[in-house]
Amino acid sequence: MPAPVSVIIVAADSGPSLRDCVSRALASTVPVELVVVDNASRDGLPQALARACEHDGRVRFIYNHANVGFGPAVNAGARQAHGDALLILNPDCLLERDSLERMLDVLHAHADAGVVGAVVCDEHGRPDPASRRRDPLLRRSLNEMSGRAGREDGDPRHEGVDVPGPIPDEVIEVENVSGALMLLRRSAFDRLQGFDEGYFLHCEDLDLCRRARDAGYKVLLAGHVRVRHGKGGSSAHRPVFVSRHKHRGTWRWFRKFDPAARRPPLRALVWCGIWLHFLVTAPGLWLRRS
Repeated sequence: MPAPVSVIIVAADSGPSLRDCVSRALASTVPVELVVVDNASRDGLPQALARACEHDGRVRFIYNHANVGFGPAVNAGARQAHGDALLILNPDCLLERDSLERMLDVLHAHADAGVVGAVVCDEHGRPDPASRRRDPLLRRSLNEMSGRAGREDGDPRHEGVDVPGPIPDEVIEVENVSGALMLLRRSAFDRLQGFDEGYFLHCEDLDLCRRARDAGYKVLLAGHVRVRHGKGGSSAHRPVFVSRHKHRGTWRWFRKFDPAARRPPLRALVWCGIWLHFLVTAPGLWLRRS
């Protein structure tokens, strides 16, 4: 019998957390199949895990010849997945046994839901604001940078990208959930044609949530499901590389979705601002690399 949920994990020199991530996913209270897509890791862990799981029919490994990026790797995993739902899971996210079951309950309870997220937390249980972000429109981003968003008072003109205040312990509708942990109907994923492979790393989750909403699906956050997210792995060792692709992803999202991008002078100004910010911050990231 096919598993109701296919868990897709993309590895790229992800470190020891990958082993814990895999074991916890397989211990879920709902049947799963696990597809691990390796983006040319050099740490040997995916191969070691494949040997350890070689007699477990629930687990499949896909090896890419190079780091093709997060979205393309997820799409490759989805093409070999058989579940009615797909859980996109970062290798540094550690599920509890019932995390997936509770998210699946939310997906089944809302016929118009295309994407369900959970609250990702640090090791101290503090929620990551990325668990429920607004679309990063230019005016919202400027509000964040200027501090104006800190005085958010219900006026849309003062909105930032992050939503202020504690995250309710219930299911709420949001604009975006974290790509570190997102559950999708397989039918919705296929209709959206998966992730936009024009992104390499960062902002592809915002893009997918936006396209899901534009297609008529709801994006829901299961506020009662909290999952630990290490936020490390391969990113910690290559901060400048990650930052470059984050800025690149920001530019791509802006061009695709922000009405401000329709004005050529403003579009050029935003491009200059994005890459000037990268050039200013990159030296500090390089010096602080682990």
